[in-house]
Amino acid sequence: MPHLRIETNVPKNKIPDDFVFKAIPLLAKSLGKPENYCVVSVIPDLPMTFGGTTDPCAIANIMSIGALGVEQNKKHAKVLFELVEKELGVAQDKMYITFQDEPTGNVGFKGTTFHSIFG
Repeated sequence: MPHLRIETNVPKNKIPDDFVFKAIPLLAKSLGKPENYCVVSVIPDLPMTFGGTTDPCAIANIMSIGALGVEQNKKHAKVLFELVEKELGVAQDKMYITFQDEPTGNVGFKGTTFHSIFG
C-alpha cells in the first residue's frame, strides 16, 4: 500500500531505467512494509521551478497506512532525499516530501479496502 510519487522537472532521459527498482527496497525497508505492496512512480519532464530557478527539483509524496510519524518521517526523509539526490541529481534543498498516513478504510485493494483485509 505504500506509494512514493515523485514529480520532477528532470527529463525522462536523465532518470535511470532502474530508478524505481532501486527505490522499492529502500521504501519497503524504511517503512517496514513488504516490497510486493510498494509502488514507486516518477512523473518527469514537468514545467517546474523551485525557489525561482529551473535547476533540477522535485516534489514527492509518500502515502502509507501507518509507519509514518514525526520521528519515523525523519528516517524516511533521509533515505529518500539521498536516493533522489544520487539518482536524479536533485539537490536536497530543491525538493519537498509530504507524508500522508491513510486509514485502512481509505485504501482500496483487490476489490475491497485494507480495512476489510486487515479485519
